[in-house]
Amino acid sequence: MPIDSRIWVACLAFFVAFSATKFVQVLAQRMQVLDHPTPRSSHSLPTPRGGGLAIVLTFLLAMCVYYSIGLIGTRLLLLFLLGCGSVALVGYIDDIRSMSAWSRFCVHLLAAVFAVFLIGDSSIPTWLDMGWAGIWIVRCFGVLAIAWGTNLFNFMDGIDGIAGAEAVFVSASGAWLTILFGSNRGLDGAMLCLAAASAGFLAWNWPPAKIFMGDVGSSFLGFTLVAMGWAASVHGGPRFEVWIILAGVFVVDASLTLVRRVLRGDRWFDAHRMHAYQHLARRWRSHLRVTATVTAINLFWLLPWAWYAAHHPQFAGRALLISLAPLAALAIVTGAGRQEK
Repeated sequence: MPIDSRIWVACLAFFVAFSATKFVQVLAQRMQVLDHPTPRSSHSLPTPRGGGLAIVLTFLLAMCVYYSIGLIGTRLLLLFLLGCGSVALVGYIDDIRSMSAWSRFCVHLLAAVFAVFLIGDSSIPTWLDMGWAGIWIVRCFGVLAIAWGTNLFNFMDGIDGIAGAEAVFVSASGAWLTILFGSNRGLDGAMLCLAAASAGFLAWNWPPAKIFMGDVGSSFLGFTLVAMGWAASVHGGPRFEVWIILAGVFVVDASLTLVRRVLRGDRWFDAHRMHAYQHLARRWRSHLRVTATVTAINLFWLLPWAWYAAHHPQFAGRALLISLAPLAALAIVTGAGRQEK
């Protein structure tokens, strides 16, 4: 299928997601599915939540269309419908009535196992070429990466626009790099559709947000982005380091915050406002400035390094360290994981 046809489908996905988000907003207001401000919140007014449902339904519908025209195979369709869909369903239930963190994590872990099984492992790093032992090490890493990415994205969805903008950037950039440096397995088209659906939602979530994506959107996006990055990396596309670089801001902030809270003895799954981006939002008194700053870092720092890592895969590990080291220092200085005064 020619690339221009995929772009047309992505454009259609944008308009469907844009319209569906407005519908979900009106429905959430009528059903009183609202995110009320609490002392730990970064917003001050009751706001409808669950807008990520528009992203989920639009993307899954687009993948059914892609399957019907032969752009993706059965395994990818099952990954999206059952793996990503189950994560979204649990997130939506949690948006409606709260679920325990462990229940959600168990579903995320099982979905990650299912995803790694469906994706397979046609290639492994040369330094892990140890037969079955190397294969199982790669599989376990894939499961943990997908499960962590699912929760990471959920943790970072705390101010207006930041998660939606990150989803647009990572999926659109991933599509571009997969087209340039990878084999065409339909993943580039899937990434384009995810970027378009996320952009349709972002039009309503851009600061000041009229609707929040909720767990249904954040957990779905985290799972789907990491799963597609994993699929591309093990099937001849850009190495997995490239995808970590693209999501560098989220990876660094969420990981450092979690580590500092665990070392301090905090209950890591409790809600909090200790991420670096949350400290910045309070300091600057602006969600827009923080989201715009993260977007600028993505475009002008991380994207060039991701391109370099994809173009020179032998130096991907070095590019990963160089690109993330300044972000780690910046996150620590900003206060990632530091308790509020």
